[in-house]
Amino acid sequence: MTRILFWLALVFLVVHAVRSKLREFQQPREPEPGPAAPTPTPSARQARADARAIAEAETMLCCAHCGIYYPASETVRSKGRDYCSVAHAALPTA
Repeated sequence: MTRILFWLALVFLVVHAVRSKLREFQQPREPEPGPAAPTPTPSARQARADARAIAEAETMLCCAHCGIYYPASETVRSKGRDYCSVAHAALPTA
């Protein structure tokens, strides 16, 4: 009878230890406390993201031939007009 109780207690302890470890891995870990940096508010983060998007945005131009909008860095200027490609710039104007 003592052996049965010993084995039951051992199995209980092993199961308890395994479940405890599994719970530990499933919980998200909190960052270690360090120097407290001010956490930006969501509105401040959004304002920075908006400012960055505006700074990275590129002007769009309209092709004089087909009317498609394209980035200004890809423009082909011909006869004082902006075109989306060399082929459109070479076409005769109506």
